Amino acid sequence: AFVVAGVETIRVVRVLPHREVAGVLEDGELRRASDQRHYQLARQLRRTLITLDRDYLDDRLFPPDEGAGVLVIQAPNERQLHELVGRVCRSLFDAGAALPLAGRKLQVHTDWGRD
Repeated sequence: AFVVAGVETIRVVRVLPHREVAGVLEDGELRRASDQRHYQLARQLRRTLITLDRDYLDDRLFPPDEGAGVLVIQAPNERQLHELVGRVCRSLFDAGAALPLAGRKLQVHTDWGRD
């Protein structure tokens, strides 16, 4: 299960495979909430936060040990975003661990996970 946050949230939600997603776009109050609030929400819900926003990589603002895990995705277009999210989900989230990134952050680019 995921919390998807950031200005381009809809891009990420659109490409996630059939999974339980709490997108901040669904709630008007959350949509306008700060990044810190999104980070806290992910921790409270015990969900990995997925975003395109590199601000979440700042450990001073978003301490890894206080989070349920952050995945920052970078892809230049929808096709590459879709392919990257698929590789990440198969590699990390289909392995069965409830929170595979708990207490950690991972930034992935389009070349991540390619063999």
